[in-house]
Amino acid sequence: MDLRQLQYFVAVYEQGSISAAARACSVAQPSLSNALQQLEDELKVKLFVRQSRGVTPTEDGERLYGHAGRMLSQMQALKASFRHSVTRVQFRLGLIRALGVERMSQLLRDFTAGVDGLELHLVEPDDEADARIITPRMLKAGEQFLPIWHDAFVVALPAGHPLALQEAVTLADMQGLPLIKRTPCEAWSVFYPELIRQGIQPDIRADIHTIEYALGLVSAGVGCALVPDFEVLRERQDVALRPLTDLKLERTIGMAYPRSQSEASPLRWLQQVCKQTAGQAPS
Repeated sequence: MDLRQLQYFVAVYEQGSISAAARACSVAQPSLSNALQQLEDELKVKLFVRQSRGVTPTEDGERLYGHAGRMLSQMQALKASFRHSVTRVQFRLGLIRALGVERMSQLLRDFTAGVDGLELHLVEPDDEADARIITPRMLKAGEQFLPIWHDAFVVALPAGHPLALQEAVTLADMQGLPLIKRTPCEAWSVFYPELIRQGIQPDIRADIHTIEYALGLVSAGVGCALVPDFEVLRERQDVALRPLTDLKLERTIGMAYPRSQSEASPLRWLQQVCKQTAGQAPS
């Protein structure tokens, strides 16, 4: 038994005629009849009852049709999987920390969904990369910058902290305040020197690298922290976010990429995703 015999059998079953099946298979009728006879001899069954105006499948023919259909479908799927195999596309994307898990995950989902065969590698922002999600001050010579998000910084306070009763926080409120330092953080590099310049001495309780750990310590009542005003953080019940009234702390996050590579296919799609994301970001 071979696939050719099964294909001829299925054609006869579906056409209801050996001559019609031969035309559908683009084969001479004697060749098709011979293949069908070989199949019947091998299975030792009669598959069709020959009539004057076509053929009718026997009970064995009905049973074989179900098996044959599945086998031919599986073979077609197997061949298609090799015909349409996708070439893997390697792409290295450098990321700074504290980008916001939810919004960054959405951006990466949109990016990977638009490039067939994409194999994405997330690396440190200073590593060799095809593109980087960074702040403008980290730009290198020869790079183009496409803004995506603009973040304001706020003070995260434990939910029951006295300062949480105020609508905003001032720098003077930082005197002696238990504070979680988070580095690297561009806002901290402006915020802390300004405190020192004004003679304000906070009580540094920890030095943390990620927003998640900093917020965990804030929630536990260890201290307060300076964090980007992510929309998802406003929904938390264990911390209170309050703006600083006398110091404006902001940052811009965007995509940096080599000007010389701007026409590369995955990079073009990432540009499009970043532009769309920027257009959806709240002002």
